[in-house]
Amino acid sequence: MSKVMKETVEGVVLLLVGLALWQFADGVETPVITLTKVGLVLAVVGAVTLLHAAWLAAREPKGAERR
Repeated sequence: MSKVMKETVEGVVLLLVGLALWQFADGVETPVITLTKVGLVLAVVGAVTLLHAAWLAAREPKGAERR
């Protein structure tokens, strides 16, 4: 699996988990931080990871060998 594919999968998973927490964990109380804030942070990190994967895919030469 290429680095671009790994980062894409990682970004999608982080984004989906983050959005799920942000949307549905509103009533859950934790001692230190709310799960909605954790979800928002995870969603943002996932989006940034997806942008980085897109950047890597755009910069990858067309005839590059896949590993």
